Amino acid sequence: MYFLGLDIGSSSTKASILDAATGKSLASTHYPKSELAITAPQAGFAEQQPETWWECVKQACAELFALEQVDAQKIEAIGISYQMHGLVCVDKNQQVVRPAIIWCDSRAVEIGEQAFNQLGQQKCLQQFLNSPGNFTASKLKWVKENQPELYQQIDKIMLPGDYIAMKLSGDVTTTSSGLSEGVLWDFENNQVATDIIKHYGFEQSLIPTLVPSFGEQCTVSQQAAKELGLRAGIKITYRGGDQPNNALSLNVMQAGEVAATAGTSGVIYAVTDKNVYDEQSRVNTFQHVSSTTDNNANGVLLCVNGTGRLFSWLRSIVSVQGQQVDYPHLNELAKDVAIGSDGLSMLPFGNGAERVLQNKNIGGHIQNLDFNRHQLGHMVRAAQEGIVFALKYGFDVLKDMGVSSQVIRAGKGNMFLSPIFVEAFVNSCQTTVELYQTDGAEGAARGAGFGLGYYSNRAEMFKGLELCAQYEPEAAKVDAYANAYHNWQQLLQQSI
Repeated sequence: MYFLGLDIGSSSTKASILDAATGKSLASTHYPKSELAITAPQAGFAEQQPETWWECVKQACAELFALEQVDAQKIEAIGISYQMHGLVCVDKNQQVVRPAIIWCDSRAVEIGEQAFNQLGQQKCLQQFLNSPGNFTASKLKWVKENQPELYQQIDKIMLPGDYIAMKLSGDVTTTSSGLSEGVLWDFENNQVATDIIKHYGFEQSLIPTLVPSFGEQCTVSQQAAKELGLRAGIKITYRGGDQPNNALSLNVMQAGEVAATAGTSGVIYAVTDKNVYDEQSRVNTFQHVSSTTDNNANGVLLCVNGTGRLFSWLRSIVSVQGQQVDYPHLNELAKDVAIGSDGLSMLPFGNGAERVLQNKNIGGHIQNLDFNRHQLGHMVRAAQEGIVFALKYGFDVLKDMGVSSQVIRAGKGNMFLSPIFVEAFVNSCQTTVELYQTDGAEGAARGAGFGLGYYSNRAEMFKGLELCAQYEPEAAKVDAYANAYHNWQQLLQQSI
């Protein structure tokens, strides 16, 4: 028996096949091999075509099912992970009305801030655990105000993962966890956020049918089966936004457990059993996928938009002897640069408005660049230290909320492949870091097995997940990173 996991990202779609009995990944792939384009019709806008995500799913599955060791007929359940906070609008024929407004789009900041004040800040924080901010509900309000002719065509709104589930099954559904990430869930009354819907003037009929995060949500249709090379009737049994799903993939399911990612954006995600919120809305609380009516579980999410994006930008503009260099080569150039990058500091905030900065869009900054002292290696280290310091800045907010941990789990990928990044992260945050060989697609496959009922507890669900590295703070380096962080904080305060 196999489980199929799909991870619908803004860069690519990943797909993984999990062997149910061993808990091991049989095969995985991603499509496309280069990053998907993000369209920006205006400054601060970020859009993608949902149909492109579906094409990526088809291509990724075709690659997987062509492998000799994979028999697609053995797939019994599908799990879906997806880029959070996006807005997908479809008409009565399930046709896309306009391009999806994705997670890093900042057009609705002002709309969300206005609603925060009009509804009442305390009311929003107590009921929704967040400001309406730049989330899905506010993005829909932007469409209503600026594209009324398109708004009138909308029959249902969805998150990106809901759209893929619709393409797989023909059913339009969503989850309470998904609605919470759109600030469309009322935690106080455990229901759809009718106060937000009324304030923005939406029709409640726009909200799809609710299904649980784990359990039979829908089944693969004849049409989708034909397009993908699957059996019709396979159950879709799990759905979660990319950060709750990343936490799940790392066995972060209960209060006191913390996960981290550092891809295009960087996230620290702490699970709590309390309905907690940050008074300044610098971090956000969403319903975790493991939450049930009997066991409350929320994920407090710190996000830095410009994490890996800063490092990829740096790589894209430099070359050595006319050739673009890879990430290991960049790290090699920086390995002998001292902690603090010889006074060079960088702010990684050049990828849109940042929640941790209260939705300010201050852009990226470089300070103290000395043409006579600093080389490319200094830039590489300063970039990675700046990313880590931005995450630490938010991690301190989590600590103030009482939801931090002495151990953080992460997948061995993206920025966590960099020895410089890991060293800076461990010693700046002063926490143990455990790295696991897993990813969002594998996590979604495990979730599918749990949602199907094949796995009945955490021990069974994560039996194939193995720790591959563990890092501890080093006393000799903690103070040096603290000094570098202090200098970075001064640059941040000047820039804000």
